[in-house]
Amino acid sequence: MSDDIDIDIDDLERRMEGAMTSLRHEFGTLRTGRASATMVEPIMVDAYGALTPVNQVGTINVPEPRMVTINVWDKALVSKVEKAIRDSGLGINPQLNGTIIMLPIPELNEERRRELTRVAAQYAEHARVAVRNVRRDGMDQIKKAKGDGMSEDDQKFWHDEIQALTDRYIAAVDKALEGKQAEIMQV
Repeated sequence: MSDDIDIDIDDLERRMEGAMTSLRHEFGTLRTGRASATMVEPIMVDAYGALTPVNQVGTINVPEPRMVTINVWDKALVSKVEKAIRDSGLGINPQLNGTIIMLPIPELNEERRRELTRVAAQYAEHARVAVRNVRRDGMDQIKKAKGDGMSEDDQKFWHDEIQALTDRYIAAVDKALEGKQAEIMQV
């Protein structure tokens, strides 16, 4: 291999790992019939004139497997948090108890489970596209290095390295999707 021309494989791997981290976070926001604090993380509340994440206006707890509670710190924001939850599309009906908002998690019906598996598949496809885009960037680096005088052997070496990395992350996305779909369909 050439000592002066090098492909930054660590950067490519870091970016592919970022796509996986994003996918795991998106999967965490999907409702699976079990309570999870990450379900309510994407909800934004109109607090103090700005959209604020719900975890910055109250404490989120999971006291039992089918219940999420949000203890809102400012009593004036309770109705705004409740409205944000109703408008979020989670399909959960909040119940008020003073400054505590209780979110009972209902059982998922078969149709809703299938819909959630399709959403999970969409999230996985976005992650695959992100991984492939990183692969394309790596291949572009090889083309640029070819113009700078990289040998054909080195080009083949880096091409194989990037392809192996891509295959590994695509397999990880597929495995994560399979696990999430099994979790969603579990009754």
